[in-house]
Amino acid sequence: MRTGRTGAIGIAMGRITNPFYPQLLVALSNALVEHGQHMVLWLSEGRAQMGAARAIHEQTVDGVIFTTVREDSATLREAIDRHAPFVLVNRGLAHLSCDQVVSDNVDGGTTVARYFAQHGRDNLAVIGGLAGVSTNDERLAGFTQAASAEGLQVKARSTILGDFTEEHGRAAFERLMASKNPPNAVFCVNDLLAFGALNAACALGVKIPDDVWLVGYDDTTMSAWQTHDLTTVHQRLDDMARAAVELLLDRIESPGNEPTELRFPSRLIVRGSTNNRPYNRAVPAAALAYS
Repeated sequence: MRTGRTGAIGIAMGRITNPFYPQLLVALSNALVEHGQHMVLWLSEGRAQMGAARAIHEQTVDGVIFTTVREDSATLREAIDRHAPFVLVNRGLAHLSCDQVVSDNVDGGTTVARYFAQHGRDNLAVIGGLAGVSTNDERLAGFTQAASAEGLQVKARSTILGDFTEEHGRAAFERLMASKNPPNAVFCVNDLLAFGALNAACALGVKIPDDVWLVGYDDTTMSAWQTHDLTTVHQRLDDMARAAVELLLDRIESPGNEPTELRFPSRLIVRGSTNNRPYNRAVPAAALAYS
């Protein structure tokens, strides 16, 4: 009590219906327990934002971990205004000077484009999420730039943005398949979108991977299920969570430290939605580049 610390860390998280976020939450919880901290969880949408902002204002937590931050976030604004210690993990903000822990999303998108190109996929499409969100924009940028470098083009009408939901993935895939020249390879910027695309393919009678190759992003547990068997990009969630917690605890102890940005590499996990190679085979980006 003499320190004025609560031993509690707030975690502001988006829709936990996306299977990626429960996995990230478990990783963060484990890292906090390792450091003798406990967590307070807020959903960072709707009225839940106000409860999080109130907790920051009343200093009922020692610091905050943001996992789905956007520049217009009321909770983030409250943390900045109150000079509360915080760290961004998963989603970053390029113009904000603060501690951030993210994946190298540009490299992840690049790896997928090179993989498609090196296996003769020449008619590419993207099913994306919300524009203006780092995970979407960076993965899309890496993919389109690498495709262009390989002599391939991702046409504007073949890039369908929307929400990060199964429903959008399903609707976008149906739209792509209804076009005059449907793609033979689709990159989904997260696994949940890819699950929607797989559902649409089943309903339409489109064979994955015979007719279309499909790649997701996040390597959620469900992607390895035989019913999905999804090729996807793996993120080092345990390492990212541990680094985010350590950065935040350092920030609590030493508020004047210079901000740190950590960017973790990812890797492509090849499964049945792109070919019939051995199940769950990891392919490093460097190996793809020179194979």
